Amino acid sequence: MLILNSGGTFNKRYNSLTGDMEIPYDNFAVETILKSVDSKYDLAGVIYKDSLDMTTEDRKILTNIIMKSSDDTFIIVHGTDTIHQSAEFLAEVFNDRKIILVGAMNPFEIDQVEASLNLGIAIGYARATTKFGVYICMNGFVEFWDNIKKNKKLGKFEIDK
Repeated sequence: MLILNSGGTFNKRYNSLTGDMEIPYDNFAVETILKSVDSKYDLAGVIYKDSLDMTTEDRKILTNIIMKSSDDTFIIVHGTDTIHQSAEFLAEVFNDRKIILVGAMNPFEIDQVEASLNLGIAIGYARATTKFGVYICMNGFVEFWDNIKKNKKLGKFEIDK
């Protein structure tokens, strides 16, 4: 299993000099969570962007990494605003891998529970399922990407069947 960190709110940290929430060029949040896991997972920081800034080129970078990897299971830490677009993009390319996109509505720095729970559920699901496909893991759900949607009014993801 390969975990790819592309940024998003999950990774944001407060910059006391500017007063802004920024996505640092590191894997601190994911590495901190993985310290509590007995298994070792490969982790690669890839893009480090807010998902609103993700481009087709960024999605191609993720696609190329997955394509060249010998793994068949991937978790992508991703921002929630465009997680759906990235999931759809990946689903058009891959049907022979398990790809789970996971994010958080609040930064790990602010709410360690949500980010940790979401990543933990994604890892557990990736290990348990044998079904290939592209999934989104949020708010206690892991569903095929087209069965879950972000409810912007409520600020959470819901099943959309």
